[in-house]
Amino acid sequence: MPAHFLATLPNFLAYLGAAIVLLAAFVAIYLYVTPYDEIHLIRNNNKAAAISLSGAILGFALPIANVIAHSDTLADLAVWGVIAGIVQLLAWGVARVALPTLREDIAAGRVAPAGFVATLSLTIGLINAACMTY
Repeated sequence: MPAHFLATLPNFLAYLGAAIVLLAAFVAIYLYVTPYDEIHLIRNNNKAAAISLSGAILGFALPIANVIAHSDTLADLAVWGVIAGIVQLLAWGVARVALPTLREDIAAGRVAPAGFVATLSLTIGLINAACMTY
């Protein structure tokens, strides 16, 4: 095995582990904050819940990936990960205000509002990622 691979493997594992912990924490908080049980809805083949949650996860992962690519420390990743999560939760709050029946719409499997939430989450994630380039 090349020496460079062996030398960088610990950093890879550290960043991967930290990113997975951040992602798991974000998903847990997102599932707690939203007024419907996405996991239950997804298990019952609710496409709207799957679309909405997937958009939020991807919207969070985009800035995390960018920070990993540009940061020097795990502390940077942790701080910016928290910020990325807060921004995603704020985006969900905006969607909730823009679509006052969002709770009922997702539970009923309405795909249009879910598509809006997913697109908003991804858009905010892209902008968030670009802002975290330093």
